[in-house]
Amino acid sequence: MRDAAAIEAFLEMMSAERGAAANTLQAYRRDLDEAAEECGGLASATTEALRSHLEGLARRGFAPSSQARKLSSLRQFYRFLYAEGIRADDPSGSLDSPRRGRPLPKTLSEHDVGRLLDQAEAEANAPPPGVDAAGAVRLAALLEVVYATGLRVSELVAMPLTVASRDDRWFTVRGKGGKDRVVPLSPKAQAAMRRWLECRARDAAGKANRHLFPARGESGHLARQVFARDLKALAARLGLPAAKVSPHVLRHAFASHLLQNGADLRAVQQLLGHADISTTQIYTHVLEARLVELVKTHHPLAD
Repeated sequence: MRDAAAIEAFLEMMSAERGAAANTLQAYRRDLDEAAEECGGLASATTEALRSHLEGLARRGFAPSSQARKLSSLRQFYRFLYAEGIRADDPSGSLDSPRRGRPLPKTLSEHDVGRLLDQAEAEANAPPPGVDAAGAVRLAALLEVVYATGLRVSELVAMPLTVASRDDRWFTVRGKGGKDRVVPLSPKAQAAMRRWLECRARDAAGKANRHLFPARGESGHLARQVFARDLKALAARLGLPAAKVSPHVLRHAFASHLLQNGADLRAVQQLLGHADISTTQIYTHVLEARLVELVKTHHPLAD
């Protein structure tokens, strides 16, 4: 089987059987196409060719996490070929994973998040020069919802309008792998969403759009990059370093602040939509600090 056909068959399996998201499938395709070009083909590639490809990634400065992701793509691809009888061996089986540390997620303090939310609300009430009024209302809603729910940016911007129309206290979200979860909205997030829905209803062009945050692009919904751009501009107007602020950082802040204030790790896992709690454990540095303080404060023999 030729590489192109093998890769298409693999991606179809990942979509149909494992429910891989579109972004995940695109990442697999990029990794496999790149490896195929550098190895002179994947269907007949040897372990040595794959190892040389991975060593080349390290020499070119790819982070260990990126190297590990590309190796994972290759391993899953060859497991599929082996299971389907397309190859009689798995040339990726003996490849070593790159060593990598576990970086702490970037986050913001509760104070700085509060400043961002207050600034977004103020601009929604009185947009500064050069800021679109509807865009300011939309950004305030986006920020309140991300910080109230910890939704992935891709989940939020692509959300259908029907989700917000059912009950303003909750969102039912379809996450990775097609799994649904329910996330509650804070009172401030509810108010910001109601205001956005009123603003959205006044836009005749957006009324026929099925997305909660409509746009004129091919996808029909607000692009993640537009959300990130607007948030960084807001941070800059507030005097916060734009490089340290992003929608994903707010998702991290949501999880970190919950744990700092006593939330259970399993509850945070469910809210974030992590399939495995090991993914949520990147936040245990927050939990550990809280537990140490708890022992110092309440243990009878603590100094």
